[in-house]
Amino acid sequence: MNALVISTTSADADALEAVRAHHAQLAGALTVLVSAVLDAVRAGHDPTPPRAALVDWCDADLLPHARAEEAALYPAGLALPRTRALVEAMVAEHQVLADLVTRLRAGDAVQVAGAATALQVVFDSHLEKENERLLPVLAEAPEVALADLLHGMHEALGEDAHPEAAPAHSCSCGEHDPAGDPELDARVVPHAIRHATIFGALDAVRPGTGLVLVAPHDPLPLLAQIERRDPGAFAVDYLERGPEAWRLRFLRRP
Repeated sequence: MNALVISTTSADADALEAVRAHHAQLAGALTVLVSAVLDAVRAGHDPTPPRAALVDWCDADLLPHARAEEAALYPAGLALPRTRALVEAMVAEHQVLADLVTRLRAGDAVQVAGAATALQVVFDSHLEKENERLLPVLAEAPEVALADLLHGMHEALGEDAHPEAAPAHSCSCGEHDPAGDPELDARVVPHAIRHATIFGALDAVRPGTGLVLVAPHDPLPLLAQIERRDPGAFAVDYLERGPEAWRLRFLRRP
Protein backbone atom coordinates (compact mmCIF):
# COMPACT_ATOMS: atom_id res chain seq x y z
CA MET A 1 0.00 0.00 0.00
CA ASN A 2 1.04 3.64 -0.66
CA ALA A 3 3.73 2.76 -3.21
CA LEU A 4 5.96 5.60 -4.39
CA VAL A 5 4.07 7.96 -6.68
CA ILE A 6 5.87 10.52 -8.83
CA SER A 7 3.43 13.44 -8.89
CA THR A 8 3.73 16.13 -11.52
CA THR A 9 3.74 18.94 -8.91
CA SER A 10 4.24 19.29 -5.18
CA ALA A 11 0.65 20.53 -4.92
CA ASP A 12 -0.56 17.30 -6.52
CA ALA A 13 1.59 15.25 -4.12
CA ASP A 14 0.03 17.09 -1.17
CA ALA A 15 -3.45 16.60 -2.64
CA LEU A 16 -2.84 12.86 -3.01
CA GLU A 17 -1.89 12.53 0.65
CA ALA A 18 -4.80 14.72 1.73
CA VAL A 19 -7.33 12.55 -0.11
CA ARG A 20 -5.81 9.36 1.30
CA ALA A 21 -5.89 10.82 4.80
CA HIS A 22 -9.55 11.76 4.46
CA HIS A 23 -10.33 8.30 3.14
CA ALA A 24 -8.65 6.89 6.25
CA GLN A 25 -10.87 9.08 8.43
CA LEU A 26 -13.96 7.83 6.63
CA ALA A 27 -12.83 4.21 7.02
CA GLY A 28 -12.14 4.69 10.72
CA ALA A 29 -15.55 6.24 11.34
CA LEU A 30 -17.32 3.52 9.38
CA THR A 31 -15.51 0.79 11.34
CA VAL A 32 -16.79 2.18 14.65
CA LEU A 33 -20.35 2.70 13.44
CA VAL A 34 -20.67 -0.74 11.83
CA SER A 35 -19.12 -2.40 14.87
CA ALA A 36 -21.74 -0.76 17.09
CA VAL A 37 -24.53 -2.18 14.94
CA LEU A 38 -23.05 -5.68 14.89
CA ASP A 39 -22.32 -5.65 18.62
CA ALA A 40 -25.93 -4.72 19.38
CA VAL A 41 -27.26 -7.51 17.16
CA ARG A 42 -24.92 -10.11 18.68
CA ALA A 43 -25.95 -9.10 22.19
CA GLY A 44 -29.65 -9.28 21.35
CA HIS A 45 -30.10 -5.54 21.94
CA ASP A 46 -32.21 -3.15 19.92
CA PRO A 47 -30.02 -2.13 16.96
CA THR A 48 -32.12 0.97 16.23
CA PRO A 49 -29.85 3.56 17.93
CA PRO A 50 -26.57 2.39 16.33
CA ARG A 51 -28.34 1.88 13.00
CA ALA A 52 -29.63 5.47 13.17
CA ALA A 53 -26.10 6.69 13.91
CA LEU A 54 -24.73 4.79 10.92
CA VAL A 55 -27.44 6.03 8.56
CA ASP A 56 -27.04 9.61 9.77
CA TRP A 57 -23.30 9.44 9.11
CA CYS A 58 -23.80 7.94 5.65
CA ASP A 59 -26.29 10.69 4.76
CA ALA A 60 -24.03 13.45 6.10
CA ASP A 61 -20.62 12.21 5.02
CA LEU A 62 -20.25 9.03 2.96
CA LEU A 63 -22.89 9.66 0.28
CA PRO A 64 -22.04 13.36 -0.19
CA HIS A 65 -18.37 12.37 -0.51
CA ALA A 66 -19.29 9.88 -3.23
CA ARG A 67 -21.33 12.49 -5.12
CA ALA A 68 -18.51 15.01 -4.88
CA GLU A 69 -16.07 12.46 -6.30
CA GLU A 70 -18.36 11.83 -9.25
CA ALA A 71 -18.72 15.55 -9.91
CA ALA A 72 -15.11 16.68 -9.47
CA LEU A 73 -12.69 13.73 -9.47
CA TYR A 74 -14.06 10.99 -11.68
CA PRO A 75 -14.42 12.97 -14.93
CA ALA A 76 -10.62 13.17 -15.12
CA GLY A 77 -10.39 9.42 -14.65
CA LEU A 78 -13.01 8.80 -17.32
CA ALA A 79 -11.01 10.94 -19.75
CA LEU A 80 -7.91 8.73 -19.40
CA PRO A 81 -8.07 5.44 -21.34
CA ARG A 82 -5.99 3.76 -18.63
CA THR A 83 -8.58 4.40 -15.90
CA ARG A 84 -11.87 4.72 -17.78
CA ALA A 85 -13.13 1.20 -17.07
CA LEU A 86 -12.00 1.44 -13.44
CA VAL A 87 -13.92 4.67 -12.86
CA GLU A 88 -17.03 3.27 -14.53
CA ALA A 89 -16.88 0.34 -12.10
CA MET A 90 -16.36 2.70 -9.16
CA VAL A 91 -19.43 4.75 -10.12
CA ALA A 92 -21.39 1.50 -10.06
CA GLU A 93 -19.98 0.79 -6.59
CA HIS A 94 -21.30 4.15 -5.41
CA GLN A 95 -24.77 2.97 -6.38
CA VAL A 96 -24.20 -0.25 -4.45
CA LEU A 97 -23.24 1.79 -1.38
CA ALA A 98 -26.37 3.94 -1.75
CA ASP A 99 -28.55 0.83 -2.09
CA LEU A 100 -27.01 -0.64 1.08
CA VAL A 101 -27.76 2.55 2.99
CA THR A 102 -31.36 2.27 1.81
CA ARG A 103 -31.45 -1.30 3.14
CA LEU A 104 -30.14 -0.06 6.48
CA ARG A 105 -33.14 2.21 6.92
CA ALA A 106 -35.54 -0.70 7.41
CA GLY A 107 -35.54 -4.41 8.10
CA ASP A 108 -35.06 -6.69 11.05
CA ALA A 109 -31.87 -7.07 13.06
CA VAL A 110 -30.40 -9.77 10.83
CA GLN A 111 -31.03 -7.76 7.66
CA VAL A 112 -29.54 -4.64 9.22
CA ALA A 113 -26.44 -6.56 10.32
CA GLY A 114 -26.03 -7.98 6.81
CA ALA A 115 -26.38 -4.58 5.16
CA ALA A 116 -23.92 -2.98 7.60
CA THR A 117 -21.35 -5.72 7.02
CA ALA A 118 -21.73 -5.46 3.25
CA LEU A 119 -21.41 -1.68 3.43
CA GLN A 120 -18.03 -1.92 5.13
CA VAL A 121 -16.74 -4.64 2.78
CA VAL A 122 -17.73 -2.72 -0.35
CA PHE A 123 -16.43 0.59 1.00
CA ASP A 124 -13.06 -0.84 2.02
CA SER A 125 -12.64 -2.43 -1.41
CA HIS A 126 -13.70 0.81 -3.07
CA LEU A 127 -11.16 2.87 -1.14
CA GLU A 128 -8.38 0.42 -2.01
CA LYS A 129 -9.13 0.88 -5.73
CA GLU A 130 -9.24 4.64 -5.38
CA ASN A 131 -6.14 5.01 -3.21
CA GLU A 132 -3.90 2.53 -5.01
CA ARG A 133 -5.13 2.48 -8.61
CA LEU A 134 -6.96 5.69 -9.52
CA LEU A 135 -5.32 8.45 -7.48
CA PRO A 136 -1.71 7.51 -8.37
CA VAL A 137 -2.52 7.63 -12.09
CA LEU A 138 -4.21 11.02 -11.73
CA ALA A 139 -1.28 12.36 -9.69
CA GLU A 140 1.24 11.22 -12.32
CA ALA A 141 -0.72 12.36 -15.39
CA PRO A 142 0.72 15.65 -16.71
CA GLU A 143 -2.66 16.68 -18.12
CA VAL A 144 -4.39 16.33 -14.74
CA ALA A 145 -4.09 18.79 -11.82
CA LEU A 146 -5.09 16.67 -8.83
CA ALA A 147 -4.91 19.67 -6.49
CA ASP A 148 -7.52 21.45 -8.62
CA LEU A 149 -9.74 18.38 -8.58
CA LEU A 150 -9.52 18.25 -4.80
CA HIS A 151 -10.52 21.92 -4.65
CA GLY A 152 -13.46 21.04 -6.87
CA MET A 153 -14.51 18.35 -4.41
CA HIS A 154 -14.45 20.90 -1.59
CA GLU A 155 -16.66 23.19 -3.65
CA ALA A 156 -19.06 20.33 -4.41
CA LEU A 157 -19.26 19.60 -0.68
CA GLY A 158 -19.65 23.27 0.19
CA GLU A 159 -16.40 23.26 2.17
CA ASP A 160 -13.25 25.35 2.26
CA ALA A 161 -11.05 22.71 3.93
CA HIS A 162 -10.77 18.98 4.20
CA PRO A 163 -14.08 17.67 5.57
CA GLU A 164 -14.14 16.13 8.99
CA ALA A 165 -16.26 13.14 9.84
CA ALA A 166 -19.75 14.29 10.77
CA PRO A 167 -20.78 13.96 14.40
CA ALA A 168 -22.63 10.74 14.91
CA HIS A 169 -26.21 10.55 16.09
CA SER A 170 -26.38 10.69 19.87
CA CYS A 171 -28.87 9.19 22.23
CA SER A 172 -29.45 8.69 25.93
CA CYS A 173 -29.77 4.95 26.10
CA GLY A 174 -28.55 4.60 29.67
CA GLU A 175 -25.20 4.11 31.29
CA HIS A 176 -22.15 3.30 29.23
CA ASP A 177 -21.22 -0.38 29.07
CA PRO A 178 -17.43 -0.67 28.55
CA ALA A 179 -17.82 -4.28 27.40
CA GLY A 180 -19.75 -3.01 24.39
CA ASP A 181 -17.04 -0.70 23.10
CA PRO A 182 -15.97 -1.32 19.50
CA GLU A 183 -12.27 -2.08 19.08
CA LEU A 184 -9.87 -0.63 16.51
CA ASP A 185 -6.61 -2.53 16.06
CA ALA A 186 -4.22 0.13 14.79
CA ARG A 187 -1.48 -2.46 14.34
CA VAL A 188 -3.07 -3.63 11.09
CA VAL A 189 -3.50 -0.09 9.70
CA PRO A 190 -0.64 1.15 7.45
CA HIS A 191 1.53 3.63 9.29
CA ALA A 192 0.99 6.43 6.77
CA ILE A 193 -2.76 6.57 7.46
CA ARG A 194 -2.83 5.22 11.02
CA HIS A 195 -3.49 8.49 12.83
CA ALA A 196 -6.07 9.65 10.29
CA THR A 197 -7.92 6.34 10.69
CA ILE A 198 -7.91 6.71 14.47
CA PHE A 199 -9.15 10.30 14.25
CA GLY A 200 -12.03 9.20 12.02
CA ALA A 201 -12.89 6.39 14.43
CA LEU A 202 -12.92 8.77 17.40
CA ASP A 203 -15.05 11.28 15.50
CA ALA A 204 -17.73 8.58 15.25
CA VAL A 205 -17.80 7.87 19.01
CA ARG A 206 -21.00 9.26 20.52
CA PRO A 207 -21.06 11.16 23.82
CA GLY A 208 -21.16 8.72 26.71
CA THR A 209 -19.77 5.83 24.63
CA GLY A 210 -16.27 4.57 24.02
CA LEU A 211 -13.70 3.02 21.74
CA VAL A 212 -10.92 0.56 22.57
CA LEU A 213 -7.72 1.24 20.64
CA VAL A 214 -5.06 -1.45 20.24
CA ALA A 215 -1.65 0.08 19.48
CA PRO A 216 1.80 -1.44 18.79
CA HIS A 217 3.43 0.90 21.33
CA ASP A 218 2.51 3.39 24.02
CA PRO A 219 0.79 6.07 21.88
CA LEU A 220 1.79 9.13 23.89
CA PRO A 221 2.33 11.39 20.81
CA LEU A 222 -1.08 10.32 19.50
CA LEU A 223 -2.73 11.15 22.82
CA ALA A 224 -1.21 14.62 22.68
CA GLN A 225 -2.52 15.08 19.13
CA ILE A 226 -6.01 13.98 20.15
CA GLU A 227 -6.04 16.41 23.06
CA ARG A 228 -4.93 19.28 20.82
CA ARG A 229 -7.50 18.30 18.21
CA ASP A 230 -10.43 17.93 20.62
CA PRO A 231 -9.47 19.30 24.06
CA GLY A 232 -11.06 17.52 27.00
CA ALA A 233 -13.35 15.41 24.82
CA PHE A 234 -12.13 11.99 25.98
CA ALA A 235 -11.31 10.22 29.20
CA VAL A 236 -8.52 7.72 28.49
CA ASP A 237 -7.75 4.57 30.49
CA TYR A 238 -5.04 2.01 29.84
CA LEU A 239 -6.39 -1.56 29.78
CA GLU A 240 -3.06 -3.16 28.83
CA ARG A 241 0.50 -1.80 28.75
CA GLY A 242 2.54 -3.99 26.40
CA PRO A 243 4.84 -5.55 25.70
CA GLU A 244 3.16 -6.74 22.49
CA ALA A 245 0.13 -4.44 22.53
CA TRP A 246 -1.16 -1.38 24.32
CA ARG A 247 -4.95 -1.28 24.77
CA LEU A 248 -6.59 2.01 25.67
CA ARG A 249 -10.25 2.86 26.22
CA PHE A 250 -11.40 6.27 25.00
CA LEU A 251 -14.68 7.41 26.59
CA ARG A 252 -16.22 10.50 25.02
CA ARG A 253 -17.45 12.77 27.78
CA PRO A 254 -21.13 13.81 27.59
